[in-house]
Amino acid sequence: MRTGQGIWAVLQRELQLWRSGALPGLAVIGLIVGLRLVGGLQMLEWFALDYLLRLRPPEPTDEHILIVGIDEDDIQAVGQYPIPDGELADLIQTLNQSEPAVIGLDIFRDLPQEPGHQQLANLFRTTPNLIGIERIFPRTIAPPPALPAEQVGFADLQSDPDGKLRRNLLGAYNSDEEFSFSLAIRVAEEFLGDRNLPLESGLRDPYALRFGTAELPRIQPNTGGYRNLEKLTDEVDTFINYRSGGHPFEMVSLRAVLAGEVPDELVRERIVLIGVVAPSVKDIINTVAVSSTAPNPAPGIVYGVEVQAHAISQIVQAALYQRPLLNSWGERWEYLWIVAWGILGISLGRFLSTPWRVVAGLSLSCAIFLGLSYWLLIMGWWMPMVPPLIILLVNGAGITTALFYRYQQDLKQQLRDRQYVIDHTFNAIHNGPLQTLSLLLRQTQSGDLEIPQIEARLKDLNQELRAVYELVRQEVLTRDENLHLAEDQAIALTESLDEVLYEVYSYTLKREFDYFKTLKFSVTTFEPLDTTGLTLEHKRNLGRFLEESLCNVGKYAAGATRLDVTCKQEEGWNVIRVMDNGKGFDPTQPTTGGRGTQLAKNLEQQLGGQFRREFVKPKGTLCELKWKAAKIKSHS
Repeated sequence: MRTGQGIWAVLQRELQLWRSGALPGLAVIGLIVGLRLVGGLQMLEWFALDYLLRLRPPEPTDEHILIVGIDEDDIQAVGQYPIPDGELADLIQTLNQSEPAVIGLDIFRDLPQEPGHQQLANLFRTTPNLIGIERIFPRTIAPPPALPAEQVGFADLQSDPDGKLRRNLLGAYNSDEEFSFSLAIRVAEEFLGDRNLPLESGLRDPYALRFGTAELPRIQPNTGGYRNLEKLTDEVDTFINYRSGGHPFEMVSLRAVLAGEVPDELVRERIVLIGVVAPSVKDIINTVAVSSTAPNPAPGIVYGVEVQAHAISQIVQAALYQRPLLNSWGERWEYLWIVAWGILGISLGRFLSTPWRVVAGLSLSCAIFLGLSYWLLIMGWWMPMVPPLIILLVNGAGITTALFYRYQQDLKQQLRDRQYVIDHTFNAIHNGPLQTLSLLLRQTQSGDLEIPQIEARLKDLNQELRAVYELVRQEVLTRDENLHLAEDQAIALTESLDEVLYEVYSYTLKREFDYFKTLKFSVTTFEPLDTTGLTLEHKRNLGRFLEESLCNVGKYAAGATRLDVTCKQEEGWNVIRVMDNGKGFDPTQPTTGGRGTQLAKNLEQQLGGQFRREFVKPKGTLCELKWKAAKIKSHS
């Protein structure tokens, strides 16, 4: 039963710690999740996706695809643009001689481009493996009139609001309310159909498209990093999993094909895409997910026909070789993923006890997160990267910062506490047993004491030493509001400073010091002082200063008959002054200063005041500390 109660108490304490410590971290999680829900992190997530796609290891060149890129030199050689129908017809006929699996013509031919239009039209009618293009929105461009409808795919591409292309439109309704397929789907359908992989509806998602076991994941308005994505009615699109590496596809020129310089092996049983790769035509797409490729070295820029090649390649490679298609988890699992990393960030501060361990733990956690996100992306899963990373860093770094601050403050406080204990312990010993011991040694050396007197003094010393613990405990451990001069002598520091000092004076002069006995009279002045800014600890130390100054008179002021003690305000200064007419110290001999001098100098610094100990002619010693209340704040 007791064990159960102990466990329950531990659980309660742990719950209380999490309630107080985890609340800011949970607020950060809620804020980032809310920001993601409204799309505030969308562009950052797109950027993270693009960056990791570029970091993937290079893939080999896709041997199923050949691009015939019509470049600037081809246009110059032909002598006109658009390329005449006759040139395209010659190109297609030349390619067909090498028996390609399918030819995709990524060039609009809704209008005749003489010379050679009739020749091209005849090819459109008699070439079943030739796929042409149309545009279905926003401005319709008709397909080649002579090309059968089943050999036409649209070439429309939809960039995201940041101008980058990440999605491949597979199917949508055209202006005639007819469902059309993209060029990528038409080409893949022709190529894979010959390999017994026909185009079918999805199994997991009936509205998706599928070739064999390769089901192309549909993008919804809130798929992956997208938030409230605007989509056409019933459109089907998927992510483009760009092929990585600097040479994803073989590319040859129009001139090379017509000149017979392209080996049959580059064409036979391949998908051949014909498109323009001339900068002057500006058929370019912006995507930073792939490295720049020849003939266009500009980073993040690819030609339209290259994008079609990437879109076709990912379908073919997925169907034939199970190359991963980009997908994402459901929203519920994505937010669970985000929250889990946020909880980890909070946990670092709870279970790692030092700032350096938290820093190491945070660094390791970030490395694991980035490595896991990268690995999942290679496996085809686009996980939320920006929200969990922000939460992990904010919660982990915030806790780390707090721990660093707390660690430094705790260390400073420990040092202050240690010094506080040392100071009070020494003061208790110095102003009590050490004074008695010093007097006993002097009297013993001079032969003034008999054995019974020495024994009595030693008993007193023993009692004073035993009382040190209680004095220190009361002043340091309990931090009470009293100044303890002896075991049975406590002065309330809540009284006015002049009253505290007077009580110190009265008690100290009763102590058994040789040169107190020679005093004939003393002159005292105790008036109210300006205690603005003084703490109880200041008042305690001022009392110790006066006690030490008076003890020095009793120990060293040989032959003293007069004692002047002043505690009052003089010309805006608070003054504590002790002066005697005894022999005192020799002004010609250097002094290093003892514990009392150190205490006085510490007070001088704390109060922004002035301390002095001087020889007074013809004989005597002056010990004085003065300060102004206005200076305390800037020196404390």
